[in-house]
Amino acid sequence: MSTITRNSSNLNDQVALIQGGSRGIGAAIAQRLAAEGAAVAITYVSSPDKAAAVVHSIEAGGGRALAIKADSADAEAVRGAVRQTVEHFGRIDILVNNAGVLAIAPIEEFSLDDFDRTLAVNVRSVFVASQEAARHMRDGGRIITIGSTNAERMPFAGGSVYAMSKSAIVGLTRGMARDLGPRGITVNNVQPGPVDTDMNPDSGDFAEMIKGLMAINRYGRAEEIAAFVAYLAGPEAGYITGASLTIDGGFAA
Repeated sequence: MSTITRNSSNLNDQVALIQGGSRGIGAAIAQRLAAEGAAVAITYVSSPDKAAAVVHSIEAGGGRALAIKADSADAEAVRGAVRQTVEHFGRIDILVNNAGVLAIAPIEEFSLDDFDRTLAVNVRSVFVASQEAARHMRDGGRIITIGSTNAERMPFAGGSVYAMSKSAIVGLTRGMARDLGPRGITVNNVQPGPVDTDMNPDSGDFAEMIKGLMAINRYGRAEEIAAFVAYLAGPEAGYITGASLTIDGGFAA
């Protein structure tokens, strides 16, 4: 992984926690926020080497970073990650809820265990992390959740529970924006479309089928999602809150 060099001061003196920041979109977000000047903590579950690589790339560029092992399905581990971030860096200003799981199966065959884990990671962890972060944030903080364009459109069979979990984030975002607005804390939901990652590569039969549903005939890049998140985390986005903002190449158009 290449060194991440600071290229902006938009987030100087800010501290960010990214749930699920060891790879893919989460790693790109961590690297971008660090490049904007933030100290960054990331959580991981099963990829310590990848988490360490993200931390090393940030530190090599002059930034500050911390990796925390925390399963987003474990509510106490999520709370602990927020508290550890505050203890290590002295504060928290930005929370990015990026952890997510995807289970695909026909509704007649979808297991209750998969249903419960989907809700635990994709919905409950967002609530738990946001609740704990809000207890520590100063006025003017940022809470950003990585949802999915599938909250708007689910064009293939087997994705009903995943789509439901991402739709739940839409309502939670609106409600939390009302709760935290008086403190100047903004709450927003970024809804990516197909993004080229290790878990969702932009090649193969499935990818070609998905590209056929899009206005822009390509997968997104993790860096494009990270740039959008960095804007929402920055000082120019203080008037945006309660929004679900789609960045999906026209998948839901």
